Amino acid sequence: MGRRIVPLTLDNLGDLPAGCRSCVFWELDPVSAKEAVESGKPELEKEGWISTVLLEWGSCGRIAYVDDRPAGFVLYAPPAYVPRSQSFPTSPVSPDAVQLMVSRVLPGYQRQGIGRVLVQTVAKDLIGRGVRAIEAFGSSGRAPTSCVLPADHLLAVGFRTVRPHSRYPRLRLEARTTLSWRGDVEGALERLLGGGRKEPVLPF
Repeated sequence: MGRRIVPLTLDNLGDLPAGCRSCVFWELDPVSAKEAVESGKPELEKEGWISTVLLEWGSCGRIAYVDDRPAGFVLYAPPAYVPRSQSFPTSPVSPDAVQLMVSRVLPGYQRQGIGRVLVQTVAKDLIGRGVRAIEAFGSSGRAPTSCVLPADHLLAVGFRTVRPHSRYPRLRLEARTTLSWRGDVEGALERLLGGGRKEPVLPF
């Protein structure tokens, strides 16, 4: 099987699930997001957001492929590009951190380690760019929000709570704790994605 993780670009944006291509939950403030959906143009807004971030900041996502079929993806960006984050009770994201917005593994590819490797790949990218930490808003409680990562899963991959909240805690992963991943990611890709043995993973 061929397995690879590549940067998200406008060329492969169409490989995201349809619902995710048109989701602007994080990319716009609540009012603008509602207007985009009502006008029938959320996909254009998503494309415009990715184009802007790519031009001004650089890579803001990764897509995992298995046999050239998309198997999962992750999006991340500095808080200045994520206006929805300002609506959370535990905001703002720290100025020295990049926000992990969303991570998904598609049905049929879950529980194979892809979610964990996507997070590792983001860490490697950000450490190389001098970013000190990754932060994310977690979802906890009886009714998880689909666009917000489960807090338990973030904790399982090394994040720590920096602002507790009953519904939306903010969690942080320090760059220094991921330094060992710089030399491990390629091995992790082979072990978790390419090997026959499956290890305990997160169901992102």
